[in-house]
Amino acid sequence: MTTSAKSNFMPASLVSNLQQVLALKNDGVQQQRSSNASELNKVSSSCCSSSEEAIQGKECVKPVVLVTNGEGIESPGLTFLVQALALDDRLDVCVCAPQLDRSVAGHSVTVRETISVSSSQINGATAFEVSGTPADCVSLALSGALFAWSKPALVVSGINRGSSSGNNTFYSGAVAGAREALICGVSSLCISLNWKKDVSCESDMKDAVGVSLPLIYAAVKSIQEGVFPKSCLLNIEIPSSPLTNKGFKVTRQSLWRSSLSWKAVSTNKRPSAPHFMSNQQSLGIQLAQLSRDASAAGAARRLNSQKQNVEIESVGAARKSNSEKTVKCFRLEFLEEEQENVDEDLDIRALEDGFVAITPISISPPTIGSEIQASVSNWIAGALAKNPLAFH
Repeated sequence: MTTSAKSNFMPASLVSNLQQVLALKNDGVQQQRSSNASELNKVSSSCCSSSEEAIQGKECVKPVVLVTNGEGIESPGLTFLVQALALDDRLDVCVCAPQLDRSVAGHSVTVRETISVSSSQINGATAFEVSGTPADCVSLALSGALFAWSKPALVVSGINRGSSSGNNTFYSGAVAGAREALICGVSSLCISLNWKKDVSCESDMKDAVGVSLPLIYAAVKSIQEGVFPKSCLLNIEIPSSPLTNKGFKVTRQSLWRSSLSWKAVSTNKRPSAPHFMSNQQSLGIQLAQLSRDASAAGAARRLNSQKQNVEIESVGAARKSNSEKTVKCFRLEFLEEEQENVDEDLDIRALEDGFVAITPISISPPTIGSEIQASVSNWIAGALAKNPLAFH
């Protein structure tokens, strides 16, 4: 298997690091592991490169890698990745991930509600699980409330199951975790495996870890050298057969997205366990409010029996009215779609062609072309001229 790194969109120094590190195996997994260990040695030695510190025997500060994801802390992708990173103690590996699957939570955050945090056990890593979204997890971890360090060297979101290419990035909780880190000024990677239903298996996720490690080590090294891109995160998409990938390819974000399919479901069908558990907190709040309302109503009834009859009659009428409403239930599913006639330098095309697609995603406002600005100006001028009161 050959490995390549195209230089567009990336600083030459970072590309140089990638070219040094991304030489994947040609004759067995053991050689790749040796390459990974060798690169980690370079990362470790660079954190204590000062000869004066070495002479004085000062403690080497290990680079911190914070891992999160979209699918929850118990997902195989996160577990395999953390275990692999923690094999060498020269990285300080920490985890802050959702308790449950929040893979399509987008960049939502939890406000006006309390989220719970509990410690979790992942060999070799300090880990917390959070009853919130991926963006919540990263924001909370970087706030200083959970960990002793002030700022990690790198945030890695993954490894996630399913492609986050194209416009799927807007739905992806995994990408949101990496984006939240970038917003907070921390370099980040989002790593996903192009999981194929009824084809992919758990061993593919382990293979995806092997493909990811050189990229993570290269990123840490480049961050320490000050050459890692600061204006974007890297969205890394690994093909469905990781060990037979054609190499690394820097791509542009496409407009592709999964097809959205809404299906009607029976109203008496109970919600799935993840959905049920995710609503426990809201249910508790509602029950507490009902209890307060019942207490207040009871006090009112004791003060005025006539008013009691009116209240009971009113509540009964309201319940009767609500019971007459027609309720329909629907479930949203994401369907896989293959794209045709897509440019070769776009993420989804490179991924389907067997490359590891590396797509820079920026949070900077896009540059609007002069033609678009002119067309918007002309439209506004015409709209105001025809109906100026509509804009007051």
